[in-house]
Amino acid sequence: MNGAAHRSARRWRISRITLRVLAVNFLALATLVAGLLYHGQYQRGLIDAQLASLTIQADMVAAALGEGATAETAGSPELLSIPAREMVRRLAVTTRTRARLFAPDGVLIADSRVLLSPSGTIEIRELPPPNREEGTIAAPQVSTSKLYNALARFFSGTLEYALDQDTSSQRAQDYPGTIHALSGETSTSVQRARDGSLVLNVAVPVQRYKQVLGGLMLSKGSREIDLAMLEVRIGVLQVFAVALTITIGLSIYLASSIARPIRRLSAAAARVRNGLNRRYSIPDFAGRNDEIGDLARALRAMTEAIWLRMDGIERFAADVAHEIKNPLTSLRSAVETAARVTEPAQLRQLMDIIVADVKRLDRLISDISDASRLDAELSRAETEPVDIVAMLTTLADIYQTTGALRGNATGKGNGDRAAETAPVSIALELPEGVPIVVNALEGRLVQVFRNLIANAQSFSPPGGTIILRTYRKGNEAVVDVDDQGPGIPPGKEEEIFERFYSERPTGEAFGTHSGLGLSISRQIIHAHGGSLEARNCIGPDGSVVGARFTSRLPLA
Repeated sequence: MNGAAHRSARRWRISRITLRVLAVNFLALATLVAGLLYHGQYQRGLIDAQLASLTIQADMVAAALGEGATAETAGSPELLSIPAREMVRRLAVTTRTRARLFAPDGVLIADSRVLLSPSGTIEIRELPPPNREEGTIAAPQVSTSKLYNALARFFSGTLEYALDQDTSSQRAQDYPGTIHALSGETSTSVQRARDGSLVLNVAVPVQRYKQVLGGLMLSKGSREIDLAMLEVRIGVLQVFAVALTITIGLSIYLASSIARPIRRLSAAAARVRNGLNRRYSIPDFAGRNDEIGDLARALRAMTEAIWLRMDGIERFAADVAHEIKNPLTSLRSAVETAARVTEPAQLRQLMDIIVADVKRLDRLISDISDASRLDAELSRAETEPVDIVAMLTTLADIYQTTGALRGNATGKGNGDRAAETAPVSIALELPEGVPIVVNALEGRLVQVFRNLIANAQSFSPPGGTIILRTYRKGNEAVVDVDDQGPGIPPGKEEEIFERFYSERPTGEAFGTHSGLGLSISRQIIHAHGGSLEARNCIGPDGSVVGARFTSRLPLA
């Protein structure tokens, strides 16, 4: 039960790829929405429009005061406090603004928010709208409003405005715009109230016959602007909610289409690693033409290559055990027999057998060691340019000078000693003055051609000729090694490259060759990106006149 619950929890656990995709997509969308919520330019446009409208209203109120609340005193106009106070209060109600009127000396004459009563002054403040059902603002609404106001102040940039200095003294000197108005100039300003909202101020001069009689300042809150911004932001947030839902769905789909196959591939790889048989395989995403499909196909190919390599290792180990067991059995039999034999001639014969078996074991172990470390050496070594023409010329000179080539005695009578010892010669067919260069490990290429020459020598008749030929063909360097032997048995053109291939010329002493030479040669050529093939040479009459081993290597 616990195991099933654990597997279910792993199956439904959100992968780290899914979380990263969600985080990246959400961050990109949130950044875009944050930029849309800022609306700085749109808000400044609303503020400029409101200030322009407020300026027109202030000019109208100032004109009305200049005409209706003034009197001539000693031949010059003068503001009348009581009429001016009444007009300011009534006109402020009409324009829904706060109006303050200052005398030329800076004294406050009228404030639409302050009423005079027998008991003193009464300050009027606008209350927030009540809740329709209970008559009070609900707590969740208050907290939501505070949160929105805080976010709105952050996004709208209201913190950059100066704080509104609404002092109790209220003199013209407290408001820079009013000072400009008393000097006959119109001034506008935007300030920040203590609750975070904006206060728009317009100060204009009150004039009569071009004479400044006072300064009028109209102030209005940013409620209309805030409502307009709220509507825009609500629209943006609604779009954001829809886009976020779609983004989350697409992100989960995208992440699952990546994470789920990767989890399957990872689990399959773990099963292959821990399994003891081949019933576990990598899932086949053949229908996916993307990187996941490429990864699945690469893992399947890698797994098959590993199994093939393991099969090759197992076959090689079995072949090695079989090949080593034969000389060991012969040695054991010879040693056991030597312990019972007393005649000197028989002892010498047994000792010859023992020496031959020991040499055979030594040669076999050397070739097996060379074959086993060949892959590692080829993967580590650095290739260099090698001139094939110069290499074949040097090899031919070495064989001819040292007399290392001896003919095979097959096909000749035992009494024809001259024929049996007639050496095999090497003929070169090389392009003149044209180097043929490949990138290779020179020592390993020399090993290949020595193996091919030795193989050709073992099948060549006495006095025969081995032909070494090289030429260019397209982007490849081609090297042929021809002999004049009996040729390759039909159907054995590929089998002769297998390890421990045992078919040898008639008359050759058993164990003279390990059967690994051709296999090692093909392995070296393949490691250099080339190919090694074998076929028979056919004479004019259609008969087999020898064998040809053809090596192809890419040109440098």
